[in-house]
Amino acid sequence: MDCMIRPATQDDAAAISRVVIAALRESNARDYAPEVISRIEQSFTPQAVAALLGTRRVFVASLHGMPIATASLDSEVVRTVFVDPAYQGGGVGRRLMETLHAEALNLGMAKLLVPSSLTAEGFYAGLGYRKVRDEFHGAERTVVMEKTLQACG
Repeated sequence: MDCMIRPATQDDAAAISRVVIAALRESNARDYAPEVISRIEQSFTPQAVAALLGTRRVFVASLHGMPIATASLDSEVVRTVFVDPAYQGGGVGRRLMETLHAEALNLGMAKLLVPSSLTAEGFYAGLGYRKVRDEFHGAERTVVMEKTLQACG
């Protein structure tokens, strides 16, 4: 897929919110109860996303100028990796993760952690992440995974 990956701006907050909520409702809902999805959605309103843009390195993948996926770095932690359900499986998430890996290496990071949803555990494993532990936040189970980064060349 010929999308463009770039740093997110405040103007992207509403579109990022839409992408995250659509993925939560369609993809993550297979692995989590409705009340868990509803609670997580509250962290991704346009206002909440706008606030995150000030504290994380957030990237978007856009197609024809419209964000279709997002991912961010919060120090050495990968967060908020979501692809619009209509574009899942097309390599957009992988390209975003490659961008995060390059950014982390440029910042001198040797490894990354990701608190993965059950839904995305296989995706991260396919990128070389390994499971470290499970964490539970009420009814929400998160799989903490890590990857040691290697520079190309």
